[in-house]
Amino acid sequence: MSVSLPRPPIPAPPGYGWARDALRRRIATAVRDRVAGKDRQQAEDRIWRSPGQRWFGPVDPIWRLHADTSMFVGGIRALLLQSLHPLAMAGVAGHSGFKGDPWGRLQRTSTFLATTTYGTAADAERLLGRIRRVHETVSGTAPDGRAYAASDPHLLAWVHVAEADSFLSTHQVFGATPLTPDEADTYVAQLGTVAARLGVVDPPRTVAELEGALTAYRPELSLTEAAIEARDFLLWEPPLPLAARGPYAVLAGGAVATLQPWARDLLGLPSVPPVDSVARAAARAATATMRWAMTHPSETASVG
Repeated sequence: MSVSLPRPPIPAPPGYGWARDALRRRIATAVRDRVAGKDRQQAEDRIWRSPGQRWFGPVDPIWRLHADTSMFVGGIRALLLQSLHPLAMAGVAGHSGFKGDPWGRLQRTSTFLATTTYGTAADAERLLGRIRRVHETVSGTAPDGRAYAASDPHLLAWVHVAEADSFLSTHQVFGATPLTPDEADTYVAQLGTVAARLGVVDPPRTVAELEGALTAYRPELSLTEAAIEARDFLLWEPPLPLAARGPYAVLAGGAVATLQPWARDLLGLPSVPPVDSVARAAARAATATMRWAMTHPSETASVG
């Protein structure tokens, strides 16, 4: 009887460890500078190191989920889904400058999530207060003649529901450790406490309630010209250098592949199962690579 002996490990080439760590730092720095801005170190120090009571802690699902690189896919998915509400999209198109300053908008969203999840309760309350005051100044008339206001609890709830569904859905597919059903309910409830402080009335507290809320909004959704413009901007015209467009396309493909069939139909993004399978696999590899880079001992684990 022959016995197969294990092969000795292939030694790494000279300098491999240095090159590996340099690659990690390069990826992590590029992503964080883009998402959090050039002043990210100052923001991280304030959010993570300021003394004081916090709303959440390391044992909470929201803490773990918002630190995972699946959030990059979830953010794209949320924007695509949010664009389907004509009044919400009218407010975005008319006031947020999502095309003129897309990275500024991304950085503000990143700061909001990081501060309300990881920052002190005092800092989170101050930030929410500033956002509520800004919302009071945003109003107008949509192309269909209907009035809108960013402070409208119904529109605030749509934005929240689309984000909660997108962040949770993409984490369950691309996250390092998917949440259990109980943890998923807790996540929805925890994110709902933040939404309530922002002005959402009776936000969903369980996954079932979240799914019910999405269903309730479906009659209000449609693909407007503004939504088409946002879709094309997010998927085919991102403001990125050529070298970054490939990795971004992988994340965007994962976002599309996890959208509900009805949302894809409205967005004009038909499902092709073999293509969706490839898109999910590619996005899973991309988020894993980013996670590897951003959880190096010399780097903080937060993506915000």
